Amino acid sequence: MDARLQVRILAVAIGAMFFKLAAWGQVHATPPMRFHDVGRQAGLTTVSPTSADKRYLVETMGGGVAVFDCDNDGKLDILVTGDSTIDRYLHGGDPMVTLYHQDGRKGGVLHFTDITQSAGLTTRGWGMGVVVGDFDNDGLPDIYVTGYGHNVLYHNLGGCRFEDVTERAHVGGGGFSVGAAWADYDRDGHLDLFVSRYVHSDIQHLPQPGSPSFNYKGLPIEVPGTEGETSLLFHNRGDGTFEEVSAKAGVDNSEKRRGMGVVWGDYDNDGWPDLFVANDMDANYLYRNRHNGTFEDMGMISGTAVDPSGLELGNMAGDFGDFDRDGKLDLVVTRFGNQPVSLYRNQAEKGFSDITWDAKIGRPSSAPVKWGTGFADFDNDGWPDIFVANGNVSPKVDTLPNEARYREPVQLFRNRGDRTFDEIADSAGLSEGLLQSRRGTAFGDLNNDGNVDVVAYNVGGPPSVFVNETRSSNHRVLFKLIGTKSNRAAIGARVTVHTSTMTQIAEVTGGGSYLSSNDGRLHFGLGSDSTMTTVEIQWPRGAREELHNVTSDRLYTIVEGGGIQGTAALPPPATIQLVKGKAQ
Repeated sequence: MDARLQVRILAVAIGAMFFKLAAWGQVHATPPMRFHDVGRQAGLTTVSPTSADKRYLVETMGGGVAVFDCDNDGKLDILVTGDSTIDRYLHGGDPMVTLYHQDGRKGGVLHFTDITQSAGLTTRGWGMGVVVGDFDNDGLPDIYVTGYGHNVLYHNLGGCRFEDVTERAHVGGGGFSVGAAWADYDRDGHLDLFVSRYVHSDIQHLPQPGSPSFNYKGLPIEVPGTEGETSLLFHNRGDGTFEEVSAKAGVDNSEKRRGMGVVWGDYDNDGWPDLFVANDMDANYLYRNRHNGTFEDMGMISGTAVDPSGLELGNMAGDFGDFDRDGKLDLVVTRFGNQPVSLYRNQAEKGFSDITWDAKIGRPSSAPVKWGTGFADFDNDGWPDIFVANGNVSPKVDTLPNEARYREPVQLFRNRGDRTFDEIADSAGLSEGLLQSRRGTAFGDLNNDGNVDVVAYNVGGPPSVFVNETRSSNHRVLFKLIGTKSNRAAIGARVTVHTSTMTQIAEVTGGGSYLSSNDGRLHFGLGSDSTMTTVEIQWPRGAREELHNVTSDRLYTIVEGGGIQGTAALPPPATIQLVKGKAQ
């Protein structure tokens, strides 16, 4: 080889090495993340009745949470599903949800008040999941609650007051309903609703100790039966009623897999919402939208149905997000104990590639039983991180020497910007306080400070409210989208943000994680970029808009066809000096 060519190749290699080192240094020079659980201080103290030993499936499931603004006052409120016991359910059950209204600060801490009764959320049963969406396009967020035996649709009357319209709307469902999510799958301007159901379970004839379905590693705990229940797809007629069309649409789960968490997202970038369904001890579904009211299951073809060795695992929940900023939605999936979280990288026509171990998520996530999860940029550096809530199924497992404990710490995987992650929950303060057995998670900026906070469901106790106290000089932005021709909540809208150094995408969702629902406002961390050169919005019905030279550190309200209609300033980023990689 010519000597000059050798020198040139060596120079390019050295330059690439220094570029990688510089990028690594930038990621790791950012200030540490910091969270503080303020749940009890903030007034979230209501505790649902619950079984002490949790022997039966319905007792082990736990539930979900939602963060949303029930009265459009600009402050996020918190909704938590309610637990129960076999005996109480047979005698009418318990309130299926608890609603905490944010009413200011006390002692410098966010404060919420339990307004469940005055809000009219009084239907009793056994709550499982909750999703928020404006099904009648009146500008007020409505609530759908899944549960054992029956589900509930609450219509928002204004002022955080609700009416049970389940029977009138024809969305009762029933069975062992768990996951649910809103989306306008046919792009007609009205939100439709998908509901996953778990297994056949007759609470009047529960299995007894000694039976084949009542033995978990030698303990008297019910394990899932061999057959799941069909799924439901409620098509919105636009007149306040729905039609169940799952079989017609091809998403009825005729294979009887055990449905769990669900999430919609346009994974193939064709402008139409697709659907991921996590199935427990079964192959997952990835339903591709055919644009004609029907779907095609791409789970096996895409590589998201089973693990790389072809095994069907104990899948709990999933979330879509573009963690590597390549313009395609990737997928994270939580699973049972001794099965790692799976991180699937979207490679377009090549399908999804499971990069869990290369991303350094596999080893730390393997042991716990994992439930709620999601992508969010917690330090506003422009790279989405991953949060995971953990907890085993019954306190009885603590008697087993080699089993994951019933109460487990949460996990936070910080995105390094090179398709790898660091687990930092301990250093971020997420392991402080009493351990809990957690289930659903929801993300949103509770105090409107530009940082994403986390609410997590705790079995047998009130939820945790992890306020994000990270101090950072990074910029950020929030977008509240309002549809006009599209559904009013703009669920399914995609926003693409361009700055001088990065491009990011995110979509408005109507349910995800494990049986939960996030803040409908889209959050982007922007790192050192104070201006977005272009903001592109693809509305659910297909229209596109562009905004140019948009200033960061604001909350923008954007109306379809009308551009920015409201602006509110976020607190300025912190002024932080970095000394040897540490915040000062």
